[in-house]
Order: sequence, then C-alpha cells, then structure tokens
Amino acid sequence: MPPPRQHRAKATAGVVAVLAAVALGGCASVTPGTASADPDRIAERASALGVAPELVYTTEVEGYDLAPQSVGPGAAEGMSATWFNATTGAMVTIRTDRGGMTAASCVEMPLWEASDEPVTCTDEDGVWHRSGGGVHEYVAVRDGALIRVTGMNDAPRADLLAAAKAVQVPSDAELELLFSDAPTPPAEPVERGDLPENGDGAPIDPVGPGG
Repeated sequence: MPPPRQHRAKATAGVVAVLAAVALGGCASVTPGTASADPDRIAERASALGVAPELVYTTEVEGYDLAPQSVGPGAAEGMSATWFNATTGAMVTIRTDRGGMTAASCVEMPLWEASDEPVTCTDEDGVWHRSGGGVHEYVAVRDGALIRVTGMNDAPRADLLAAAKAVQVPSDAELELLFSDAPTPPAEPVERGDLPENGDGAPIDPVGPGG
C-alpha cells in the first residue's frame, strides 16, 4: 500500500535532489543482458539494503539511465529505483513488492501518487494500466512479485508502458550497476590466532626485549 501523502512528498523531494546531482555528474548505463544473475549473487547484493532477493528487478527505457543513488529499500522487503532522462528531465521509478493483480485488486489498490482518486484499470500488452485524477501508472506481475511503474516530470505514458513491459530479473552486469552505490556486504570475520581460548579474550602481546 502507498505510504501517507506527506511521506511520499518527502521521498519525492529526496529523489529529485539525488537525480539533480546525477544530472550534473552523469548517469550510468549498461548494455542489457539476457541471462539472469545467479540467485545467490542477487541475495548477496540485496542483503546490504534489506531487500528480499526475489523482489530485485530492473528495467530499461530508451533515453533513460539508471541513477544508482536512487536504488534503495521500498515497501516491506521490496526495492525502489529511478531512471532519469537527462534531455527532458523526466523520471521513471519502479517499486517492487510481493503480490499479484486481478481486475478487482487493481481497482482497489490506491494509486501511488493519487491515493484518494478512484482507479480505472485496463490491460495493456500484458501489464496493468492504472489511472485516476490525471495520474497514470503501470503494474507488471512477475513470479509472485508486483512491480509498480510511476513517472515524474511529465514522463510520457509510452515510457512508463515500455518500462513496465521491460521489467526483468537483472543480468550480472545489470545487478552490479543496480547496487553500485549500495554498501558492500560485510566480509566474513577474520580469525585471529593471538586470542586465547580462555580468560578475558584479550590479545596475546608477546613481551619484547627488555620487558
């Protein structure tokens, strides 16, 4: 379910600030792959952000580049990521969550950017088009995951539809780009050979010449 309107406003302001910096420094892109990354590798990278590996998805839209700084946790254990068009300033965001979609649930679920508006749903090329109050979003369903696609700064509906249809599990290259700004998963603890098995656990510091 969408968060309260004031929380969405704060999140939107944060995305705008991040993408303004990206526009100045350049966006990242990668040639889309065809083979999905290994599930264990996805789990390793997603764990740093508290995202469930089965909810890690990416997309592609012509003219847009991923802003790695925007990738982060979303609803529950889902994730959120935004693509930015440096020419037009338009933005496309995907948000993942567990779930499915039926004609009934499509109407009942509030729009992300217009939670008070009645929702109209239609099936467009295998994805759900949801609209209300002049706001449009698309929803793709993949293997028990629900991926919402929304736009900002007058992102064309055609771009939102293209993003929704292109939603997929990332390839190795896409996975690395997706989490390139995320914290690196902690390494395994280093075994120290100078710690005694008994006592207070203080390191053993041999006494040098002269005591």
